[in-house]
Amino acid sequence: MACFGLYCGKTLLFKNSSTEIYGECGACPRGQRTNEQKYCQPCTDSPELYDWLYLGFMAMLPLISHWLCIEWNANNSNSRGVFFQQVSALLECSMAAVVTLLVSNPVGTLVIHSCRVLMLSDWYTMLYNPSPDYITTVHCTQEAVYPLYTIVLAYYAFCLVLMMLLRPLLVKKIQRHLYKTNQLENIYTALYFFPILTVLQVVAGGLLYYAFPYILLVVSLANLAVYLVFSQIESYSDLMKNDRLFILLSHWFLHAYGLMAFSRGQQLEQDLLLLTLVPFPTLFYFFTTKFTKPSRIIAEGSKRH
Repeated sequence: MACFGLYCGKTLLFKNSSTEIYGECGACPRGQRTNEQKYCQPCTDSPELYDWLYLGFMAMLPLISHWLCIEWNANNSNSRGVFFQQVSALLECSMAAVVTLLVSNPVGTLVIHSCRVLMLSDWYTMLYNPSPDYITTVHCTQEAVYPLYTIVLAYYAFCLVLMMLLRPLLVKKIQRHLYKTNQLENIYTALYFFPILTVLQVVAGGLLYYAFPYILLVVSLANLAVYLVFSQIESYSDLMKNDRLFILLSHWFLHAYGLMAFSRGQQLEQDLLLLTLVPFPTLFYFFTTKFTKPSRIIAEGSKRH
């Protein structure tokens, strides 16, 4: 029987020195994808740098969501308590990432085997099943981008489990020693955004794979501009107050991350040249802010009249 579907293939059932026996055409087992000859082949490649950057981006989403929720619910809470919760979120996500890598193939190591992502349709194989007009309907839905699709879902599951195990103990200790307000709202909020992130990965995982460098660049620049304006930072000395420098470095890190993903790490010299542009928006703001102050513009306008 011929394989008509884009992702349909024949699975190897038996092999010896002279004979190879393949099964009927259908979906390849997990960890395999079809080749040009319509035979299922194991995924033995190592992820490219761009794949690791994508996984890092998806891993940062729960952490950033945790930190935003902690800051949002902080109100007038003790800053030490907020800091400890943020550290707890970082620890939870880091442990979840390590555990996810350990349980992935090959099990017990921090490396993974993967299949190459060739095109956008690799993420949505369910939309490319053969037409029922053929003699036999064959369903070939599979993870052609193994394990980039399911490893993110496993990571989110481990993040949720570790949060439910570790965060209540930490919050209880913080409330006893630092403040009396209830800080469990952060856990309740996470129970909302984790399903949202899961649905986002299931529905738009392929779109995010190709779009996340642009998302990082736009979001980091927009957030940086808003932060500099509303924080009234007008000189380098203003950056040394409180946690402003840390926030600025965080924006620079996201911007550099997006640039690295955008270039795909193909040419080291070109990547290093791009990274030198990371502080440019901030420097441009410092050099031009004295000419764009609303008070100065109003004062000059009143002088003319």
